[in-house]
Amino acid sequence: MSDTELNQQQIDSLKIQLEDSKLEIENHLASGETATRPVTLDQQSVGRVSRIDAIQQQQMALASQEQALLMIKRVELALHRIDSGIYGYCLHCEEPIAFARLQAQPFASLCLACQSAKEQG
Repeated sequence: MSDTELNQQQIDSLKIQLEDSKLEIENHLASGETATRPVTLDQQSVGRVSRIDAIQQQQMALASQEQALLMIKRVELALHRIDSGIYGYCLHCEEPIAFARLQAQPFASLCLACQSAKEQG
């Protein structure tokens, strides 16, 4: 094992971080469920400006929900990589991903160099 490869203690720590993140996101989704429900269009109870504001808030809640679902998927994929024994290695170049990067983004699947190249290309 090279100096840049993760040890079991680091993997365990990151797995806990991923599981905590997943739980937090799931709780966030559950608490925001009512904000994504359709807006009633009863003009008698709500004025036009208030209704437009409610629709805008609903759209923002839906966008937030989509981002949360995407993040859960990324976390689940990282947990699957841990279970598969390939966590901590770049999916593109197969080099180890730096522990500091994984501490900041435990769901990262690319090393910093490959991520930078992907964003520029």
